[in-house]
Amino acid sequence: MGLQEKLAELEKELGRTQKNKATEFHIGILKSKIAQIRKELLMPKKGGASGGGFDVKKSGDATVAIIGLPSVGKSTLLTKITKAESKVAAYDFTTLTCIPGIMEYKNAKIQVLDLPGIIEGAKEGKGRGREIIAVARSADLILILLDAQHPHQYHMIVNELEGFGIRLNKSKPNIVIGKGAKGGINIEKTVKLTKITERGIVAVLNEYGIYTADIVFRVDAGVDELIDVLDANRAYIPSIVAVNKIDLVKNKKIDLAVPYLGISAEKDVGIDDLKEKIFQALKLIKIFTKRRGEDADLNEPLIVKNGITIAGVCDSLHRDLKRDFKFALVWGKSAKHPGQRVGLEHILKDGDIVQIVKK
Repeated sequence: MGLQEKLAELEKELGRTQKNKATEFHIGILKSKIAQIRKELLMPKKGGASGGGFDVKKSGDATVAIIGLPSVGKSTLLTKITKAESKVAAYDFTTLTCIPGIMEYKNAKIQVLDLPGIIEGAKEGKGRGREIIAVARSADLILILLDAQHPHQYHMIVNELEGFGIRLNKSKPNIVIGKGAKGGINIEKTVKLTKITERGIVAVLNEYGIYTADIVFRVDAGVDELIDVLDANRAYIPSIVAVNKIDLVKNKKIDLAVPYLGISAEKDVGIDDLKEKIFQALKLIKIFTKRRGEDADLNEPLIVKNGITIAGVCDSLHRDLKRDFKFALVWGKSAKHPGQRVGLEHILKDGDIVQIVKK
């Protein structure tokens, strides 16, 4: 029996199993086996051919991947928000490769990727799903683009991304697993666990070949979150949702369980609002640099991600700057006083001015 057949059998068995305390141990084992098979299925094939057009070099200050079904308007949207020209036509699978473009907004240069349409079964590799979602995993933001006439597509897309280990708008579960000092599984928790029992924890760990460990839960996690930590290959990426072709449904209410922005790429409706939403979701900030004895150049800010340290700024400016670093002077929101002397670990805030002093 091949991996695909094994996966199908396990998923059927999981679907038939009622969820209760008596079956929790069995469910933990099933989910662990499913996760390990999916991981094996999605591993790149050794010596396989390159997915032409999918090896896109990152550029700009951040990267956004547009994910959607065929013919939702991804190519049209790319041409509207960037200077790229992606082939557009009124039939499925117009885009067969990954087309990059640069969106310039508020001094930021944001790389936007138009990916081929995703289809159901992408997480098993259908429709070049492996290449499509692999690119999405490396993005700083995923823009899910839906057709206003088919908003239910959202659930299928999220399911495919989840199957590939992408966790949208989530953070890594605060679960720490270390080598046990003595035999057996030692479980500690700082919060009450309501989604999993100690028996369930042991079942999952054993399925991963772990029989001696110290595990600490600092979050009320369940089986799925524990498996995510054990697999250690999950990508936690923010996402936003845009519903395209909004002009075709007029005043019809769109039934969607998540916040979304209605746009029409073809009619230029909501495009500026979408640019602003992308910028905000990326949490980019402006940092200004200055030389000793000179004023800061406020016309050419450094666009960086929120939470960046002085070390990160050094890396952005020059690869050798951190090696020659002595200290930095900071003016702005993150400084306790103007011109505060700080080290490499100092976290900067939007609008800060930085002067790097070398040895």
